[in-house]
Amino acid sequence: MSEVRAIAQLGAEVLRLRAQEVQDINASEMQETISDLFASLASTNGVGLAAPQISASWRMLIIASRPSARYPYAPEMEPTLMINPSFECISDVQEKDWEGCLSIPGIRAKVPRYTFIKVNYTNAQGEAVTQNLDGFVARVFQHEYDHLDGLVYLDRVENNKDIISESEFLKLIATN
Repeated sequence: MSEVRAIAQLGAEVLRLRAQEVQDINASEMQETISDLFASLASTNGVGLAAPQISASWRMLIIASRPSARYPYAPEMEPTLMINPSFECISDVQEKDWEGCLSIPGIRAKVPRYTFIKVNYTNAQGEAVTQNLDGFVARVFQHEYDHLDGLVYLDRVENNKDIISESEFLKLIATN
């Protein structure tokens, strides 16, 4: 049975650890973590969630881009589980854009990310998958991937002036 787990908040040690590789996705602990990861993300208005954010230090994440109040222009996609993911840049092009995080509520920041990447991961059926991602979905992947390495998006900010409150961010997108 799935459980909606609390989202670890900035300052929680689990968010600063390098998550462990998943050895056996069929192990009961992994299946429970996967189920809870989906349930926990579904209970939020987030577009992705990494296992460390539900206090499970495993290398797995979900990307689930969808339009919401937090991300009105996000493309729609099916929630995708990625186990032991890795990625490489297809192009050196980076763009700075706004990010937020369920583990750091109330704050947004402009973060540089690669715009075109190739990701490799194992899916829920244990199959190896290679997929190209671009734009917003590539950004979400890199944001969630950072959680697997003990990083948060604020670690990537180039200038503290690029950090604003959520309320100011909502005013900003309302005028665009």
